Amino acid sequence: MKTVLVASSKGGVGKTTIATHLAARSALDGARTVLVDADPQRSSMRWAERRAALETAVLPLDGTRRGWDQRLPGDADAVVVDAAAGAMARDLDVFLEAADAVVVPTTASTLDLDATVAFLDSLAQHPRLRRGELRVGLVANRLKSNTVSAQQAIGLLARWPYPLLAQLRDSQAYVVLTAMGKSLFDYGSANVREHQADWAPLMKWLKKA
Repeated sequence: MKTVLVASSKGGVGKTTIATHLAARSALDGARTVLVDADPQRSSMRWAERRAALETAVLPLDGTRRGWDQRLPGDADAVVVDAAAGAMARDLDVFLEAADAVVVPTTASTLDLDATVAFLDSLAQHPRLRRGELRVGLVANRLKSNTVSAQQAIGLLARWPYPLLAQLRDSQAYVVLTAMGKSLFDYGSANVREHQADWAPLMKWLKKA
């Protein structure tokens, strides 16, 4: 069973969108997938509930309650954890102990980048990361690629000690699909395939995690 933790100390960077898309992709690939929602806002839980009627439904699990790991089905193939917004590494220890990989989203905003630095600094102190047992990767989210701020942010992230795994464009499609309990991966039109291609490096990295 592979466990991916999606976490950031800054709200509003698209953490839930990334977690739900990873869960959807996993389910579409045929894996028995559990989506653990550790955020009190319960956005991932509501997404999973909207998706329940699909053949590629994922099982929602309340990660705000103690013993969430004891409620994981024994036949689960994949677990995606949507961490609470604002949580630092010390708040995520139970999830970090279980995770095979951590995906950290950020946007091009200076405030978001600064908050991400603080989060990564706290993460670097975790024993599993220091022992090389835990892989960490970055996702630049909601990018307007033709803007100076986006290009500057990408250049900065490329110099950080963790790999920049994906550059996800800013699109209203994410808002619409999440509200429906769906993802980009549920569709195959030409426009959607362009968006899906943004995710390819991240998916390849997670397969190796």
